[in-house]
Order: sequence, then C-alpha cells, then structure tokens
Amino acid sequence: MHQESGRSLIEIIGVMAVAAIMTVSAIGVYKMIRNNQTRTIAAAELEQVAKNTKLLLGARGDYTGVSVDYLVKAGALKSDRAPLGTGWSVAAGSDGRTFSINLAGLSAGECEYFLTAVPEWADDVLVNGRDATNATDVCFTTNTNQVAFIIQ
Repeated sequence: MHQESGRSLIEIIGVMAVAAIMTVSAIGVYKMIRNNQTRTIAAAELEQVAKNTKLLLGARGDYTGVSVDYLVKAGALKSDRAPLGTGWSVAAGSDGRTFSINLAGLSAGECEYFLTAVPEWADDVLVNGRDATNATDVCFTTNTNQVAFIIQ
C-alpha cells in the first residue's frame, strides 16, 4: 500500500480561509485603533485652539471678529486645515462674550465620539443643533454631522 505525505486540497483551503479571517480581523482592529487615535488627536487640537483663543482675545473680554483666518494670521493656529471632518470655523457668539468652534462633515462615529466624550474645556456642546448633554440619537448616519463647542 502506498502512503501519501502532504496535505489535501481541502486542508489547504481551510488554512487559507482561517488566514483570510485573521487578516480581515486585524485590518478591522487597525482601522478602529487608527480612528480612535485620530479623534483623540483632533480633540487635543481643539482644546489647544480654545486655549489659544482665550489667551489671544480673552483679556479684552470680547471675541468679536474671531475666525480661523484671524487665528492663523495671529499665530494661534498653524494652518486652516480642519482637525476632523470636512470643514470648520471659529466664530464669536451673538454677545461677543463667548465663541464657538464648529466642525462640519463629521462621520457618524466622529459625531458619537463627541456626543459621549464631551470635553471639559467646552462649556456646552451642540450636535446637529441640539444640546449634547441630554440628547440621544442625534447623529446622522451620513457624513453630514455638525458639532459646535461653546466656550466662555
């Protein structure tokens, strides 16, 4: 009787299937870690923008005229690139005593991140126009979410 050494085709296909599942899982975990890292870095950048704006304009007690362009020209920002999303702005409140940092074009995951992890440096957070402290299910599934951080 003749004995064969080696693997059958079914065994090889099984090993390849397990390897494929492990690769897909590893890629998914990598993307999740990368997204969390990007959000954490963006939150730190936004905190620095808030602090720089307070230092620059807080002494006069009036934030009228504040904008991303103004902060870039004053040296408070390195560039006008949005830390997260597709666009952003910095604007004074209607009374000039507050200002807001507004992010636009956020994904549902980015929106949920700021809804659940409200930063300490912000006095209030609005998600798609609604107060984030008592809101649930305010994030859209599309990449059209808007988050505004109100700072006094």
